[in-house]
Amino acid sequence: MCDRDLLARWAMDRRKFGAGAALAGGAVGLSACTTYGGGDIGRLAERSVSFAIGDDTMDAFFVHPADSESPAVIMWPDIAGLRDAKRAMARRLAGEGYAVLVLNPYYQSVSGEQFADFAAFVEQDGFEKVKPWRDQLTAGSVQRTARAAAGWLMEQSAVDGARGMGTQGYCMGGPFTIWSAAAVPGIRAAASFHGGGLVREAENSPHTMLRGDANYLIAIAQDDDAENPDHKAILRRAMADAGAAGQVDVFAGDHGWTVPDSPAYDRAAAERAYALLLETYARAL
Repeated sequence: MCDRDLLARWAMDRRKFGAGAALAGGAVGLSACTTYGGGDIGRLAERSVSFAIGDDTMDAFFVHPADSESPAVIMWPDIAGLRDAKRAMARRLAGEGYAVLVLNPYYQSVSGEQFADFAAFVEQDGFEKVKPWRDQLTAGSVQRTARAAAGWLMEQSAVDGARGMGTQGYCMGGPFTIWSAAAVPGIRAAASFHGGGLVREAENSPHTMLRGDANYLIAIAQDDDAENPDHKAILRRAMADAGAAGQVDVFAGDHGWTVPDSPAYDRAAAERAYALLLETYARAL
């Protein structure tokens, strides 16, 4: 998972990081452009939004097909939070016919973008900066957020509520998708990409909270698998015990391989993961 050692390795090779980030940034732009240019979806509409969650205010990015109602997706970013790479990923998915809400996971502590990209996260000692914000992201607070976000989405004219909802998350956002699905019956599909902490000792471990009527895609990074080789079997067994549909796969990419501004970004492996995401949503929504 994304930890101090991994960030230290990235920081030690800044030249490689910069080149990889530049190439990944180009891939983001290309994906967004090709999505806008073709298919049957047509125009996209997007805006920054905010809504109350108790005494706090969630700020988020919302993008959807402009001319149709679409099933909703809640996107949980990785440790670097809401930024252009995540907006571009949301636009691409919206081009497939989904109304995508990208949350600021740190809304209880700060608002708006905190890091322009993963390079900025490393340069600004992001791990230390976000630690007090992350400490608030318990299973209970994530589920509270998911319920509020789902409620907000169901009030939007761009959303087809009858088709159910999906959720996807990256890095620390991976377990959030499973907690979200456990809290919101309308979530029919949850996808975790290189998610950290899917199997843990606590009673609210995500692997113990799978729903039998939901679809799951759990995509594990090869280096995360090497660190915890038993987790994939535990997750597969938990999925079978719950009667849930879906799959648990280890990918030929390191932690962060699906995120275009990550130094671990691997386009071929990311495209395979994206195709499986679309298949999961097509089955469930």
